[in-house]
Amino acid sequence: MKRFGYARDPLCLLACGLYVLNRCWLRGAVDDAFLQGSFNDLLLIPAALPVWLWLQRRIGLRREDAPPRWSEIALHVVTWSVAAEWIAPQLLAHATADWHDVAAYAVGAVAAGTWWNAAG
Repeated sequence: MKRFGYARDPLCLLACGLYVLNRCWLRGAVDDAFLQGSFNDLLLIPAALPVWLWLQRRIGLRREDAPPRWSEIALHVVTWSVAAEWIAPQLLAHATADWHDVAAYAVGAVAAGTWWNAAG
């Protein structure tokens, strides 16, 4: 099986680049609801999961360097959704629960999982 590149994975690098481009330039230059809202949420799993899996590998919670399994992807989507869309709004005044974000996390996760598992 192909070794996963973690933060050097091409999809992770692309997602991180698109996130920075959107946060630093597009959101201010283009008046588009998708770019203002859901675009970065689509990028969450492809950008963040490789880094989390690398950390898990470093501390011994992940034993192989294979591409992310569907179970790992799903666990992180559920964990992030609960943390960002349920817990955070109860603890932080500026946070809001938006279940459209959860849908965007899931769509990004399915796209990323398909890419990673086809490439592996």
